[in-house]
Amino acid sequence: MAWDGNSVPFNYTSTATNAATALFKINYYKRSENMYNSANVTLGRAKKRFDFTGERRDVATSLSFSGGVGSGSIPRANVGSYEKAYFTAKKVYAVCLVDRESIKASMDSKGAFVKATRETVQKTVESYNRNTSRILFGSKGILGGRFHTDAGTNVVRTINGVGGVWEYEITFPVQTGLTVGGWKEANWEERDFVQVVTGCTTGAVGTVDGSGGGFESTTAFFEVTAVDSSTRTVTISGPQNSAQLDAGHAAGNIVDGDCIVMQGSYENDPIGIKEIVDTTSGTLYNITVQRRWQSTQEDASGAGITTDIMNKIMLDIEKKFGKAPNLIVSSYTQFRKILNLLEDQKQYTVEPRSKDLKGKISFRGVEFMSSMGSVGIFPERFVEDDRVYFLNDNHLEIHHRPDFGWFDDDGTVFLRTANDDTYEARYGGYWQTYIEPTPHGVIHSLAV
Repeated sequence: MAWDGNSVPFNYTSTATNAATALFKINYYKRSENMYNSANVTLGRAKKRFDFTGERRDVATSLSFSGGVGSGSIPRANVGSYEKAYFTAKKVYAVCLVDRESIKASMDSKGAFVKATRETVQKTVESYNRNTSRILFGSKGILGGRFHTDAGTNVVRTINGVGGVWEYEITFPVQTGLTVGGWKEANWEERDFVQVVTGCTTGAVGTVDGSGGGFESTTAFFEVTAVDSSTRTVTISGPQNSAQLDAGHAAGNIVDGDCIVMQGSYENDPIGIKEIVDTTSGTLYNITVQRRWQSTQEDASGAGITTDIMNKIMLDIEKKFGKAPNLIVSSYTQFRKILNLLEDQKQYTVEPRSKDLKGKISFRGVEFMSSMGSVGIFPERFVEDDRVYFLNDNHLEIHHRPDFGWFDDDGTVFLRTANDDTYEARYGGYWQTYIEPTPHGVIHSLAV
């Protein structure tokens, strides 16, 4: 189904929704918070703070010991090495539409109201949670594209260009010996709006494709209409002729350095784990990457996962940081190999960090014995097929602005939309991750 090009802007609020708003909050607010805290193991175990105020948050960071030591005489003292890490908040939203007639038909019946809106509300928060997982294991909002010179050719085929609606098929190839170039199935969901960016992998700020220009212009959007995981093909459609995709189609491939991003998300996503552990130069949180401010990377060079390489990265992180990781997160491909690798199939249960969820929700994985005790291994669909992350959840934080959740500052969750008989509700808020790089590591380029 091709996108019809219609947008749904805000118009004004109505006092007629106040009664429905009260029911909305009673029935869904806490449940939404619980889902955000516990939908996957990494998100459930991350520390969450809701006190991020001010323009930015500064964190004093020690990168060395201090003082002076010596024997035989009083040693000369020296000061420690301190840096100031800082970060600002990013805006992350989810939006849902609720039919006005459904609200009116259930004004005198709480039960009917819940039945009419439960699916829309629950799916909106699930989608927000899904997007948060994408952000945690992604980088710069990028869903796919030609990221590396050795990633092969992503073939573009124009399948429709009639009536002002253009449809393209983009096929991601297999990268010889390792993984699929630029392909991560979890990133692609039908009905998502995406954008094409040119020059997004060259180190400079890319340019968003679209005759209207900018993230707010609907003429710059394409809709994901089909995803075929067996052939690694994504179909997108939009109301315009894409300069980037047309150029790629003419040459038989996407222009080198181009990518496709979640709508409005290019360079606007909070910092993700992948960006932190992959960075080997430059800065992270305004601190220069160095021996005490860098994660541990292990290049498997196409070899299979083994207990030896897992032990190596665990010990390398412990040697550098003083503590071993307490959480291992892998792709489903590597998780299957790990299940086959480990003879002892012990189950490992991790409780969510939020106290009100303990005993209600937990995560089960496979146990790996490290030098500091057992560590749970859990699969995550947003991890690339060739990767396994080694994390310390005590150093994985999400800092939120106050009042995260459903937007109700003007006294109503619902806002009336223009030219349509619906109300729109917004969920989300403003936050940033703070992930100290040194406690974490990754094994990449594993055989798939």
